[in-house]
Amino acid sequence: MGSISVQKVSKAYKQYPSRFGRLLEWLSPVTITRHNTKWVLRDVSFEVKQGEAIGIVGINGAGKSTLLKMITGTTQPTSGSITMTGRVAAMLELGMGFHPDFTGRQNVLMAGQLLGYSVDEISANMQRIEDFAEIGDAIDQPVRVYSSGMQMRLAFSVATFHRPDILIIDEALSVGDAYFQHKSFDRIRSYREEGTTLMIVSHDKSAIQAICDKAILLNAGSLVKEGSPEEIFDYYNALLADKEAASVKQTVTQEGKTQIVSGTGEATIADIRLIDANGTASEILDVGSATVLEIEVAVHAPIEELVLGYVIKDRLGQAIYGTNTHHLKQSAKSVVAGDRIRYRFAFPLNLGEGSYSVATALHAGQSHVGANYEWRDLAVVFQVLNMSKTKFVGCTWIEPELHVERN
Repeated sequence: MGSISVQKVSKAYKQYPSRFGRLLEWLSPVTITRHNTKWVLRDVSFEVKQGEAIGIVGINGAGKSTLLKMITGTTQPTSGSITMTGRVAAMLELGMGFHPDFTGRQNVLMAGQLLGYSVDEISANMQRIEDFAEIGDAIDQPVRVYSSGMQMRLAFSVATFHRPDILIIDEALSVGDAYFQHKSFDRIRSYREEGTTLMIVSHDKSAIQAICDKAILLNAGSLVKEGSPEEIFDYYNALLADKEAASVKQTVTQEGKTQIVSGTGEATIADIRLIDANGTASEILDVGSATVLEIEVAVHAPIEELVLGYVIKDRLGQAIYGTNTHHLKQSAKSVVAGDRIRYRFAFPLNLGEGSYSVATALHAGQSHVGANYEWRDLAVVFQVLNMSKTKFVGCTWIEPELHVERN
């Protein structure tokens, strides 16, 4: 049984202005202060129940790794409490503290003991660890000759050769090749199905959305938001776009989803709709049908370059397709307040059955991270039904031409 409870956890470090400050503070016969207090985390609280998977999201320096180190006991919180139940396996950094002069096999024995396994238990599973890592004869070579990907393969194999009650991963899988990433996530999914509680730090939106039940967003050491992975990443993207100015607004749609709208407001979406093959605005569309995404933009201030982008997302919030007028070489130049611009994106709706949404972005340049005039998630939500095609499964309609030869 694995569960995690984090209650009002804070972490502070002392910063000294010079190398002698700490010594003076320790040795002074009277109480003096030679340091400044830097709070890395402040009053963070959340719970993860048995079998749940939670993603931790935030820019570099938000406090993600510090939080994981406190959860695993590597460092202690300045205040607050952390309670866990069950056996924990953690990959907080590449290599899990492997010694570069020892062989991979020797490091497996040491790392396994740090995780709480006996030497006999590790030895009995050594072949299983080797088979999963797939590093061949390198297992008997010093770790200093390993690439970062080889270290990650071996570290993950050690951490997961037995199903832990709690598995914690901090970005380590990002250095691996695509094949081993798929293999690792397959093992993570299988452990989840068997009841392992998962905590993962990653900037990989698709990975967190595919695996996690919920996510939390850390920013400047505080827990800003907790919710579904889609909602958290929408909010995270809005914060990235508005790091220098503007607002981030949240509204709840009729479907009960949280819509994130952000931007400086020089231009906004005045109207958006999907038009079916009959020329009618509709939120229910046929697989493969000719579809037009029609968007009207209102300009409220002079803009040297106005770019409109859109991305179609599935029900989990994963991007299916996206583009913008910059890449299509049709950016609007030198627009002024009062201008209204109507865009019509025509395409065949080659999507599988399901629920989808469209997010829009008004910005300058290639992306909204520079100048963000308006970012709008869930700008329109629509359903795709198979009303005219042969039966198929999947998220994309790519019906083949079939030729069969029989001798």
